[in-house]
Amino acid sequence: MSRQFQVTFDAHDPRALSSFWRDALKYVHPGPPGVELPEGADPLAAWDEFLARIGVPEEQRNTRSAIEDPEGRGPRVFFQRVPEDKVAKNRVHLDVRAAPGLQGEERMAALEAECDRLVGLGAKRVRRFEPVPPMSAGHIVMTDPEGNEFCLD
Repeated sequence: MSRQFQVTFDAHDPRALSSFWRDALKYVHPGPPGVELPEGADPLAAWDEFLARIGVPEEQRNTRSAIEDPEGRGPRVFFQRVPEDKVAKNRVHLDVRAAPGLQGEERMAALEAECDRLVGLGAKRVRRFEPVPPMSAGHIVMTDPEGNEFCLD
């Protein structure tokens, strides 16, 4: 049987970076433990209230954050605050499947549209790689708001 896993990002601003990846992956922020969120409630506001209620000092409330697949299929993504800067290329990165089943110009157009959407959320475009069949269908390399590299694939 395969194992479930969580992807963890080191971050300067876990809340902001988790919000970027929430929107990029179409995930959600879960609510605090034991808190039933009403329809349309802001889970981050619920977390602020929860952490204040249990006595977490304000300066420690942005030390971690998480997002989850609303359908329960993808891995949970966890963000933890670290003091050090990112100083080199990340050794692991996410490949975001933004054009499943598409090929050629149709695929690259879908990747470009998703690239534009993510740039609007704070990502940066690094480079486009053209399709080279049969080994590569083409992809776009990007970085998230804290400089972590990922690919639109």
